[in-house]
Amino acid sequence: MANKDLQKTSDTQAIDLFIDQVNKMPAIHTREGRLIFALDATASRQASWDQACQLQSELFLATRDLGGLSVQLCYYRGFGEFRVTPWINDTNELLRQMNGVSCLGGHTQIRKVLSQAVKETRIKQVRAIILVVDCCEEDSDTLCQKAGELGMLNTPVFIFHEGQDSQAGQVFQQICKLSGGAYTPFDSRSADVLRELLAAVAVYASGGRKALEHLSTSQSQHIKRLTQQLGK
Repeated sequence: MANKDLQKTSDTQAIDLFIDQVNKMPAIHTREGRLIFALDATASRQASWDQACQLQSELFLATRDLGGLSVQLCYYRGFGEFRVTPWINDTNELLRQMNGVSCLGGHTQIRKVLSQAVKETRIKQVRAIILVVDCCEEDSDTLCQKAGELGMLNTPVFIFHEGQDSQAGQVFQQICKLSGGAYTPFDSRSADVLRELLAAVAVYASGGRKALEHLSTSQSQHIKRLTQQLGK
């Protein structure tokens, strides 16, 4: 029982931190949001990749009444392999793309994710970047420089950090701060929390903070708590 209570407390703290960070972000208005969904596909994340496949439909379901969502899937794995899909606006196609990927050992390539986001948003505004990752094996100053560039472009990075790597967590928090996004840790027991927060970012990408209020009656308590505190 104590472990369950501790997990609930940890989840609550993560949600409260996310709420506080989203509250500070500027409102955006767009008919169709563009969101980059970036995933670490190195060997250590096979179980989490499977979990992400199960959760990805939440991105589209949460925004179907807001004018839609276009998602570009990015992932890295193996020896320098970095893949980017075309823009996708159908959950079945995104799932098909993700199911075709198997995880391979290799180092992180977060810089390539951030560079891809800069490239895309210079063509047409990318409203948000989601990065699901467990570690960082790159130069922090280089990553922070790219994050700052994204901040200047009003393209926030939302990092969902799996595991207990505190050093990586510090780098991820800097990336989110410099880009104007938000950082949230999670683990394999936090699937429900991850699902709700992924949906919240998708809603932000499609319609900004106020769009969350329109969905509050149909969402879980996590989203209701978020929308109730917006603007305070």
